[in-house]
Amino acid sequence: MNRNPLNWVEELRRARQGKLIGREILFFEQVDSTNTVAQAQALQGAPEGLVVLADAQSQGKGRRGRNWVSPPGLNLYFSVLLRPAVAQEKIALLTLMAGVACAEGLRRAADLEIKIKWPNDLLIRGKKVAGILSEGEPTQGFIVLGIGVNVNWPIAEMPQEIRETATSLYAEKGGKFSRAMVGQELLAELEKEYLLFLGEGFSPRLRARWEELAAITQRWVTIKFLDKEYEGKALGLDEEGALLVQNGQGNVRRFIAGEVSLRF
Repeated sequence: MNRNPLNWVEELRRARQGKLIGREILFFEQVDSTNTVAQAQALQGAPEGLVVLADAQSQGKGRRGRNWVSPPGLNLYFSVLLRPAVAQEKIALLTLMAGVACAEGLRRAADLEIKIKWPNDLLIRGKKVAGILSEGEPTQGFIVLGIGVNVNWPIAEMPQEIRETATSLYAEKGGKFSRAMVGQELLAELEKEYLLFLGEGFSPRLRARWEELAAITQRWVTIKFLDKEYEGKALGLDEEGALLVQNGQGNVRRFIAGEVSLRF
């Protein structure tokens, strides 16, 4: 595969001409974090749909302050600027919407079974292939969705500490992927689901699809929240997007945040 980044970036730009998400794509060979750049652009008045794309990140962001390892020439690292006209309490639901959109986009791009691990990871055979991080200032009228996808990263080149828990499209299919094609499928699905979300909110359709794609639905899980652990069966989501977990006594608890792991 030609690793000249400008070729695939221009291909992606052409594919997104005239669309909402990706109508403008700012590309950098390396940034600290695409989310940081996108938030700065938002504060300067950048329009909705702006995509900040990088070939590498020096300080890629994961959840809870973790680092998202971001080597050059292999993967997708981008952030999407959104200015949704919805109530502030609905903003958090955009992460769930993005999870469905990205799972659908990767399924289309790679013909692989992609599962969602609540709240914002995407898995193949139980290993992480992508992550979503939402940040921003809803009170200032914007939210940034940061998305990282392991596209052409061989397992042998990953840091030792993540080789057992991470994967890539390349590792799963045994061949390299066009980053422009994968990016186009992701942005197309994000735009479709985002526009539906603006009209429908967290609709029964979206909720049902999330539960179909979820790796944990009707599975026994452990959730770490505020330094405590809770165990039970993950029933699905409620109408406000909280995860419902039923313990062994039949009591149901709502979770809006936490770290979830499957019990076997």
